[in-house]
Amino acid sequence: MIHRRTAVALLASPLLLTGCGGGAEATGRRTPPTRPAPTATPASVVQAEQAHQGIPGLGPARSAAIPERCEQAVVVTGRGKDSPLCTVALHQRTTAGWQTGPRWPGHNALRGWSAHHVLDDLRSPLGVYTLSDAGGLLPDPGSKLPYHHSGGFHSPGTGFEGEPLEGCFDYVIAIDYNRRPGTSPLDWTRPLGPKRGGGVWLHVDHGGPTHGCVSVAKGHMRELLRTVDPARHPVVVMGHADWLAV
Repeated sequence: MIHRRTAVALLASPLLLTGCGGGAEATGRRTPPTRPAPTATPASVVQAEQAHQGIPGLGPARSAAIPERCEQAVVVTGRGKDSPLCTVALHQRTTAGWQTGPRWPGHNALRGWSAHHVLDDLRSPLGVYTLSDAGGLLPDPGSKLPYHHSGGFHSPGTGFEGEPLEGCFDYVIAIDYNRRPGTSPLDWTRPLGPKRGGGVWLHVDHGGPTHGCVSVAKGHMRELLRTVDPARHPVVVMGHADWLAV
């Protein structure tokens, strides 16, 4: 979902979003990534019962799209091509294969998924994307990704089901779809052009479908921020279950 506060592609409602970024870069401070301590891995991941050679639910094509050096994969599994419901799980590569953490309920875009996401289609983009930057309205909770703390993450208005959007950008992780990695999630740069949308984030769930992003509960966002580590070359693998299984 894109929170547009600029004259560029300004939408009619107070918060019609195709991603979760904003227009121009908002002012704020950017903190460098913290280095992982030996005990930084969450207990829920350490205690996962089974290490898999591959990631459950991913077929050979999707598995092959994950870079060889990637050691962390956030897998977003949509319930169906046109469904706004999904589950989110963080998988970590070990010497025994991929270890699966807990599965969290979440939302994706109102109309489901698209292999060719465009501005205002109300679908989340299918694909495998790197995760490089984070930020939010609230102070850094201990993010390993570079964290951009800014008032530009304010999110007024209501969602598709009348739910308040306030607080949904308290914590965000930018998904590197049509954006420039290494910049704030609020950066407006769109390498594929503005018509292809952008500002697609992982962010705090507000209880309803998004305009293009993926959302999970605030506590789960904090856990992701404290665990997703740029030194482990993280990616997000996102799409509906049938597409992921190919």
